[in-house]
Amino acid sequence: MQLDNSFAELPPAFYTRLMPTPLPAPYFVAGSASAAALVGLDPAELSHEDFVTVFTGNQVPPRAKPLSAVYSGHQFGHWAGQLGDGRAILLGELSGPGGKLELQLKGAGMTPYSRMGDGRAVLRSSIREFLCSEAMAALGIPTTRALMVTGSNQRVVRETVESAAVVTRMAPSFVRFGSFEHFSYNNRHEELRILADYVIDGFYPELRGAANPYLALLEEVTQRTGRMIAHWQAVGFMHGVMNTDNMSILGLTLDYGPFGFMEAFDVDHICNHTDQGGRYSYSNQVPVGHWNCYALANALMPLIGDKEGAEAALDTYIDAYGEQFDRLMHAKLGLTTALEDDKALFDAMFQAMQAGHVDFTQFFRKLADLRVDVPEAEVPDADAPLRDLFIDRPAFDVWALRYRARLRAEGSVDTERQLAMRKVNPKYVLRNYLAQTAIERAQNGDFSEVSKLLDILSRPFDEQPEHETYAELPPDWAAQLEVSCSS
Repeated sequence: MQLDNSFAELPPAFYTRLMPTPLPAPYFVAGSASAAALVGLDPAELSHEDFVTVFTGNQVPPRAKPLSAVYSGHQFGHWAGQLGDGRAILLGELSGPGGKLELQLKGAGMTPYSRMGDGRAVLRSSIREFLCSEAMAALGIPTTRALMVTGSNQRVVRETVESAAVVTRMAPSFVRFGSFEHFSYNNRHEELRILADYVIDGFYPELRGAANPYLALLEEVTQRTGRMIAHWQAVGFMHGVMNTDNMSILGLTLDYGPFGFMEAFDVDHICNHTDQGGRYSYSNQVPVGHWNCYALANALMPLIGDKEGAEAALDTYIDAYGEQFDRLMHAKLGLTTALEDDKALFDAMFQAMQAGHVDFTQFFRKLADLRVDVPEAEVPDADAPLRDLFIDRPAFDVWALRYRARLRAEGSVDTERQLAMRKVNPKYVLRNYLAQTAIERAQNGDFSEVSKLLDILSRPFDEQPEHETYAELPPDWAAQLEVSCSS
């Protein structure tokens, strides 16, 4: 592999050049064929010893200039100061059908930014990030990608003793909101400008002709962030750690840690056990995304120099989020037209789901089977598969009556609507218990479930009747699962 590394061409203030720390006897865990195709790699070769060696960090490809980037950030709303790639090492960029993508090894050893950590990732968290990155891509949500996971029997201490692993992540760039905060908070405005120019010229060249390119950058990133979070909300995804150092300047879902997909609907659900205050609950993701954009605006102000312009750019977040979420909700409910009262219909739906703690994914998937043209006496039986998700079935009946009237108002055809809704409402998502099952088998040396789950999640909208059990409600033991910032 002939790698380039445009980030390494920036001044040394932006990173530290270093080599990955080898792991003993690395082995292949899993690889993504679709991610490999983006950079022109043969997925069948990923398990080859040479690839395992490179993507564990035991050998560096020709022309690679490995480095770890410095950045700062706000964590749980508080300024944390300097952070940086504490366990991630950027190998370089590889060009392919998906364009030029950076390859980054997460878990490749200590860096100057490890902050008393060991620079390692564990098999548990690496599998979760690998599977979720690829599952989100299959759902059509902007995200970084994951090429493969390798493991080693080297022991790593977290809450318990676990085995080490490395996940190879891919993105056009891993620059974060916190990258800009680092230089702005340290009054290093020349480096701030260099970084902004690097991002604009490399990833937003259309903004270079704007009257104020740095203001245009803020507005574009703000809108991308709003649209990304609309996708999260529409599929019930919760990031868990929306710190500014985990926010991509390209509007990609970045840094999969204690994430979760909503099961029993609770608008205030907290997926991260570490988040005792609920800052990153499902309901808070939208305002926190806006708050993070304000943090980015503050960092860019030395370049923007226009407070009113920055405030106007930040105001576009609300419309970007709202318009995207509205489009997604109309599609999820099979509505092809937009009416003034639709928001009230959506709100009433979420209120009924909240009251009954209805499973998020199953509700929207089964909603496609609701029929408009059914005799009134047969409605309870026809709606039973969907209706039985609700503890308060009469409450569902009231909403369903309203929904049917809305469908009739636009002349909705059952068969056409069903096909359309099944293309946007997934049947399969990465539920925590599915990930845990794959992880436990992998910890015992069986990686087949990781690959099987990846295959299922790469086709989330397909029926896949042979995998019906993967769409079922979580078993009772899953209620004991907790995910946190420890990885």
